[in-house]
Amino acid sequence: MLNSHDAFLLISALVAVIALVVLIARFKINPFVVLMTVSLSLGVVTGMPLPAIVKSFETGVGGTLGHIAIIVALGTMMGKMMAESGGADRIAHTLIQLFGEQRVPWAMMVVGLLVGLPVFFEVGFVLLVPIAFNIARRTNTPLTLVGLPMVAGLSVVHGLVPPHPAAMLAVTAYNADIGRTVLYALLVGTPTAILAGPLYARAIAPHIQLDPHNPIADQFVEETSRENMPSFSLTLATILLPIVLMLVGSWADAFTVPQTRINGVLHLLGSADIALLVGAGVSFVTLGKMRGFSRETIQKFADESLAPTATILLLIGAGGGFGRILQDSGTSQAIINLALRAHISILFSAWLVAALVRLATGSATVAMTMAAGIIAPVALHTGVRPELLTIATGAGSLVFSHVNDGGFWMVKEYFGMTITQTMKSWSICETIISVVALLLALLLSVII
Repeated sequence: MLNSHDAFLLISALVAVIALVVLIARFKINPFVVLMTVSLSLGVVTGMPLPAIVKSFETGVGGTLGHIAIIVALGTMMGKMMAESGGADRIAHTLIQLFGEQRVPWAMMVVGLLVGLPVFFEVGFVLLVPIAFNIARRTNTPLTLVGLPMVAGLSVVHGLVPPHPAAMLAVTAYNADIGRTVLYALLVGTPTAILAGPLYARAIAPHIQLDPHNPIADQFVEETSRENMPSFSLTLATILLPIVLMLVGSWADAFTVPQTRINGVLHLLGSADIALLVGAGVSFVTLGKMRGFSRETIQKFADESLAPTATILLLIGAGGGFGRILQDSGTSQAIINLALRAHISILFSAWLVAALVRLATGSATVAMTMAAGIIAPVALHTGVRPELLTIATGAGSLVFSHVNDGGFWMVKEYFGMTITQTMKSWSICETIISVVALLLALLLSVII
């Protein structure tokens, strides 16, 4: 049984989330203002010290934007260069030729799975979204049907497959074998991505009517004659450059001596911020200078690309502030206490703890890391395969993305959705991934 204080915290958090949705979706109040007001109100209601409430919100905003703002800015610049040069159109045309218009959702899922392997969800998203916009326009396909499979592929590998940092932390905490973890994660993740991506997108797309005037999509979609487009190989190499750098950085210790200068350089180049900075700089040359654009024109493209991201960044930051209030008010701990009191199997326990922390904090990485730390001491004595425990924890960390998750606001703003539409599409897609991955992990635990 929960004590009365924990119950009060959980009820307060639930009311806060409902208030956020109603005020934004029903009364059309500015989302940033609502997020900030509700977050601060929750801090007051839950008894946080008054001087600490604003500081907590600011810390959440800063901590979130410190990572995402740089990625969104640099990724958007690369996307703008892809659009203006015709590179995004070239890749869209090539994918359509290879897979056919009817199989575009499947192509985008595969691209999401492959690109998402070495990078964070946010990085993969900003790199691929210009291609999604162009494919949707070229094939006259609803953006939901193109974009949802893409984000499903990105999300599956982000939550389930090493070498993503959270998955690697879980592998270490559970003392799992990384090779088997990757194998089992791909066995679980592939059918999961199919169900949550192309199949669910096909079912939900007819029920989501998006505004055709999407200012963010407009800057990534440019009419370019086929002759003036950059080659497919050049555009693909530009997109893959930051991904390759991050992959090299993540494996630097495997082929260089740790703590040496070259090792440090590879880790530096492999960080998401530096890799995208290099990628953006290279795109100014390969998709700018080599296409005949002047330095002034390239500068104009970079400046123009940043204006539409201001709202996105504010909303992502405010979502991080809301998540921090939930943590500092004790709500996150109340959720963990609830999960630990449930007498259930260790695989389901790992999933449940991660899922509840995810709902409270909005971060899949935080959810997976916290859950692994909590479950690992108990799991050592259960005999369950640690690789499957890693997958179950990752699955729980992906459940129902909502208003305290930066990914929720990225999908909403880039795709031009309302909050209700984002929940119907993205939030349910994430929940399908979470539940199906858990069920397949439980099935594997019986088979192997």
